[in-house]
Amino acid sequence: MSAESPRGGPPTGEQYVIAHGSAQATITQVGATLRGYTVDGRDVIDGFGVGQRASDGRGQVLAPWPNRLADGSYRYGGRNVQAPLNELSRHDAIHGLVRWSDWSPVDHSETAVTMAYAIRPQPGYEWQLDLELTYALDDSGLTVTLRVRNAGSERAPFGVGFHPYLRFGTTAIDGLDLLVPAASFLESNGQGERPVLTPVEETPWDFLRLRRIGSTRMDTAFGELVRGDDRRAVAVLSDPVGDRSVRLWVDDGFRYLMVYTADQVGDPERRRQAVAVEPMTCPPDAFRTGTDLIELDPGESWQASWGLRPESSKAG
Repeated sequence: MSAESPRGGPPTGEQYVIAHGSAQATITQVGATLRGYTVDGRDVIDGFGVGQRASDGRGQVLAPWPNRLADGSYRYGGRNVQAPLNELSRHDAIHGLVRWSDWSPVDHSETAVTMAYAIRPQPGYEWQLDLELTYALDDSGLTVTLRVRNAGSERAPFGVGFHPYLRFGTTAIDGLDLLVPAASFLESNGQGERPVLTPVEETPWDFLRLRRIGSTRMDTAFGELVRGDDRRAVAVLSDPVGDRSVRLWVDDGFRYLMVYTADQVGDPERRRQAVAVEPMTCPPDAFRTGTDLIELDPGESWQASWGLRPESSKAG
């Protein structure tokens, strides 16, 4: 168990390091962000340096809504709500309200850290939620568990997403294989309309079987996730040359996966060097459409988990 604090302090605050065997992960005070995750000294995610802040959503927690909220406006509980617009090129509010705030450590051991944050009424969100987030390493890899409780006196809307970029060193994603366990896809139209799920069959978005990414470009939400007997849906990114893969699993609290091939990230040298596979409880614009929106009564709690399992042999 250790915490890194370089002279002058990093822009993401305290750094909480956890380790198990050859695996190590670093979680930051700012945003409870997953800054890095390595196994045998090799990157599993495309994170960022201790002297940097998160860019392009890298490793961040997206709450109380994931992805984009068109015009930043919605109506809930008899209120008209306007969130600050933070993606002006698309005139929307993106990725919620907790990414740049300090979270508080609740518990920190050698293999796990738990961080907490209280969402209070503010412009863009008029309800009270207590968030508690645990990152834990064991033989199965990294497990991320979020617990949310409505701490207010009114029914509250909620959605969450996470934003890990999966990668294998400097290998461009064009030569990697991808499996997305989803029977349908949708794309945000930015107009606040209820999204329509379209079967992936016979489309460029059919990754139900492990296949080469090639030149495919995605910033695409997938739904109707295909699950095993354990109720988990499992996405796979595999390097057929380096004989490595990473499996990203979600439990049934997460009903969507957003897949982004990093074609427009800010740093041109990082474009198409990683694939963001983002667990989401709801699709984009859920506060406007109501699609799969979580609604918590006063005192009610909700919990869900996802995780990463790196493997040194080919995924099948």
